[in-house]
This record gives sequence, C-alpha cells and structure tokens, in this order.
Amino acid sequence: MLAYGLMPFFNPEYLLFLAPAMLLAAWASWRVRSAYAEAQRMPASLTGAAAARHVLDSAGLTQIEIEQVAGQLTDHYDPAAKVLRLSTEVYQSRTLAAVGIAAHEAGHALQDAHAYAPMLMRNAAVPVANFGGSFSMVLFMLGMVMHLPFLLMAGILLFGGVVFFQLVNLPVEFDASNRAKRQLVSLGIVDEQSMHYVNNVLDAAAWTYVAATLQSVMTLLYLLSRAGDRRG
Repeated sequence: MLAYGLMPFFNPEYLLFLAPAMLLAAWASWRVRSAYAEAQRMPASLTGAAAARHVLDSAGLTQIEIEQVAGQLTDHYDPAAKVLRLSTEVYQSRTLAAVGIAAHEAGHALQDAHAYAPMLMRNAAVPVANFGGSFSMVLFMLGMVMHLPFLLMAGILLFGGVVFFQLVNLPVEFDASNRAKRQLVSLGIVDEQSMHYVNNVLDAAAWTYVAATLQSVMTLLYLLSRAGDRRG
C-alpha cells in the first residue's frame, strides 16, 4: 500500500524532503530487529497461538479462529472473515516475542468486537488507500507532463486517501498494543518483569507506523509544493 506507484520524479529534492521519514524508518526497522531478536531468546509459558487463544476466549470471542499462515510478518487479524492469522514462527514459538505479537493481533479482534471507531474508519479507508497508493502518482505525473491541473489535483486527492489511512491507522495500532499489554499481565500470561521484552517489541513496531505516517504526510506536502510551483 505504501509503495506509492511511481515515486515522484526520483529527484534529490524529493529525497531531501523525505529524509526525516527515511531516517526514522531506518531507525525503527533496526529497533524492531533488535527488540525482536532479544525477546525471541526469552521463553514464555505459552506459544503465540495459545496466548492469542487465551486472550480471545477471556473476552468471550471463542468463535474467532486462529490460523497458521506461511511467511514472515504475515500476522494479521481479518475483520471480514473473523479470523486471526499468525505466521508459523509466531504461531508455534514459545517465546516472549511470539506471545507479544500474537496478543497484539488479538487486540485487533477485541477492537473489532467492541466496534472501536478508529478501526471502523481504517477498514472503510482501505479500498481508497489501496487505489490511491497505486494510481495517485501516475495521475500526478501525467498532470505535470501534460500540464493538466485537474490530473494534478486528482493525484493529490487520491494520495490524500493514503495519508488519511495512515493517520487513522496510528491510534488503531497503538490501542491494539495497549490492549495486548493489559491482557498479557491481567491473564498471567507474562509476568511484570518479563513484560519489559514484550513492551520493547510492541513499542518498536509502533515506531514503524509512525515512520510510515510521516513518509505519507511529507510526500503529500511535496506533491502540494510541486503543484503550487507549476501553478506559479
């Protein structure tokens, strides 16, 4: 969704404009790898799948199934199918890293069950964000090349859907992590001392969403700046 089609013009000005977001993304990626590697070495009392099952059942969500899926970083909750999907490593591993990630995804299921407003807004914005991420840059660049202001604005408006999605996604992801942390402690899945490792993993992951949001916002500002220069 954030591979914004053709990046605008591949010029140094754009890279400079995006430098803060790119640096933040690089730091967040390093922090995620570091926190995950550390938490992966720490044993947990349950596998990721068992921890997610416990969180869901304690909230009365016994109807939500948990499936094992291939790949890395493929963990997600599907609100349409009401299914929690966990990567093999998270599903099977009995580590604090696996438990933390699984509980985070279960947190999304809790949001869905309680009709958490930002999540409803995010889900509604997904089609627009997917379409905008694929075609906004194409329209914008065509507008620049063909000197057609309406294509410029169409591209900007479409990319605005991507920005809206990212902004709404932030509270959804932070809230899911907060729900996960509370449940892991209250259900006795992770003790207070071991929560340090879980917190590191979830907090590091949160920064990747912040970086993605900053990137989309800075890209939108760049497009507005280029459109303004063209009108001038």
